[in-house]
Amino acid sequence: MNAACLLCGGATEQVLGGVRDNRFGSPGEWEIRRCRACGLEQTAPLPRADELKSLYAAHYNYAGYHAGGERGTAYTGWRERFLMSPFYRIMLRLDGDISFHGERGSGCLLDIGCNEGRGLALYRRNGFAVEGLELNPAAAKAARARGFAVHETDIADFRPAAPFDRAVLANVLEHALDPRAMLGHVHRILAPGGEVWISLPNAESWLRRVFGRVWINWHVPFHITHFTAARLGRLLAETGFAPVSVKQATPALWVAQSVIAWLFDGRADEPRKLRSPLWVAGLMLVARGLCFPLLWLGNRLGRGDCLIVKARRA
Repeated sequence: MNAACLLCGGATEQVLGGVRDNRFGSPGEWEIRRCRACGLEQTAPLPRADELKSLYAAHYNYAGYHAGGERGTAYTGWRERFLMSPFYRIMLRLDGDISFHGERGSGCLLDIGCNEGRGLALYRRNGFAVEGLELNPAAAKAARARGFAVHETDIADFRPAAPFDRAVLANVLEHALDPRAMLGHVHRILAPGGEVWISLPNAESWLRRVFGRVWINWHVPFHITHFTAARLGRLLAETGFAPVSVKQATPALWVAQSVIAWLFDGRADEPRKLRSPLWVAGLMLVARGLCFPLLWLGNRLGRGDCLIVKARRA
């Protein structure tokens, strides 16, 4: 068991056991451990880098049936049309913009973990000159086919010709085996005064308490770290960033998927149900409609499901 904290090296203790991969169904169980010194929570046992590479190749991006790599299905067709529609812009206002797809501006923007370029298309439409980083070869190829400059390299090895004005880590930082190093490299590739935009699940979310080990945002073993707003703020300060804004949101999609994971916990078709347009859309409507007061209150009390943070390179 990996007991040392990834950020401070302190001893950790178990806070939750028996957590499974309820998104993709990869075998095994994990636990969530909290550092007694700095409070960071992390997945244990920590997967090795080569293990993660194999898991991503099997489950993420353009890898067969699973997740973003799923192609030609009702779910992917619905998702693509929705993201490019006016309804999505309305949803961003109601639900919270956890991927910064509604941000408008100018300057050079780097989308780190750009997948097959859906976000790049939206950032470009909003005025930015965009580039992407993507380690999955098939996803990078798909993004390039859309006309984008995509670098198929790890950020540690990335040496841009010119610094960027914005760097986006939309649900990415929590995947890093060394989040401190990742933010250090982001600091390196940003221009003075440039901003990093970060979104990730909130370890203090009230939905975590409700759903326990089936909370969709444990996302083991892919989510390595589980940040609170305070712990993320300290890490940003330690890596040379000053806060610009901190918000919270509880996307209806995340609520819907946690409910589905709870309803179908342990069933063989659980991952498929999480991508069923009927189940997802129906429960999203319930979450955004009937549950709106609870979601709004949770966000205001600092217990939203997603942290949305902007920080400036000092």
